Amino acid sequence: MALPPLFDRLRLPVIGSPLFIISVPDLVIAQCKAGIVGSFPALNARPQSLLDEWLHRITEELAAWDRDHPDTPAAPFAVNQIVHRSNERLEADVATCAKWKVPIVITSLGARPELNDAVHSWGGITLHDVIDDRFAHKAIEKGADGLILVAAGAGGHAGRLNPFAFLQEVRSWFGGPLILSGAISTGRSILATQVLGADLAYIGSPFIATDEANAVDTYKQGIVEGSAADIVYSSLFTGVHGNYLRQSIVNAGLDPDNLPESDPSAMNFGGAKAWKEIWGSGQGIGAVTAVQPAAALIDRLKQEYAAAKSAMAAL
Repeated sequence: MALPPLFDRLRLPVIGSPLFIISVPDLVIAQCKAGIVGSFPALNARPQSLLDEWLHRITEELAAWDRDHPDTPAAPFAVNQIVHRSNERLEADVATCAKWKVPIVITSLGARPELNDAVHSWGGITLHDVIDDRFAHKAIEKGADGLILVAAGAGGHAGRLNPFAFLQEVRSWFGGPLILSGAISTGRSILATQVLGADLAYIGSPFIATDEANAVDTYKQGIVEGSAADIVYSSLFTGVHGNYLRQSIVNAGLDPDNLPESDPSAMNFGGAKAWKEIWGSGQGIGAVTAVQPAAALIDRLKQEYAAAKSAMAAL
């Protein structure tokens, strides 16, 4: 099944994943101008009224870019909505997205038909992130247009499934848009997601180490210096299993090798520990070698992707 027409503007088959605290308008705009979907969590705009200002700025700056660069128009942007009952802002945030007709809404931690209907009413599409086949079925049954498969190794709230197994299971019954997440940080891995059957790659952690990211310098440097061995998978910090940088756990006075489990009912998205002090990260950061502008990172991915396609064609 072909992707919806709004993805025709992509110059690289990638969605920049919404990073809690990290993704702000500067990063989203840079990603879209460089030809990938830029996204941010609605909860990053605090207070809630700031969301309207952010969407105004993003919409206006991308429209201006399109006027000045008709041959390379900006990619669409997305807003991530946390659907879990702990999110008291959801209704207000959806109303603000409706005002600006946000083209893509990424839903997480719960699927609601009424939210999908609302997004469709203004012409947008919804992509729901899932960690297994059962949740994938539920999301589509409730009206999601596409799925983001969060496989093992992804940053933040991540699943446990191998991407080969996960993608094969879902693609066997779903012909719509599939986006794969999990340790994707090179152009070769972007192409590999498509070979496996995905339409787009979902990339987050490498963008933490960019000039536009809202992260402290020590966090950015931790991404540059880190590798897969430095990632710890734990449910302690939010009630949902996620991947975090080992050094940030040590800095908080905790033993990363002996972390207790947490009660899912204690889910917390805005606490001081996660994500401000305990830093989320995926396993693919070994490919990140420097802090640089987002456009430079995307240029590197484009070059690697093109080289990988050429090498494959020569086989």
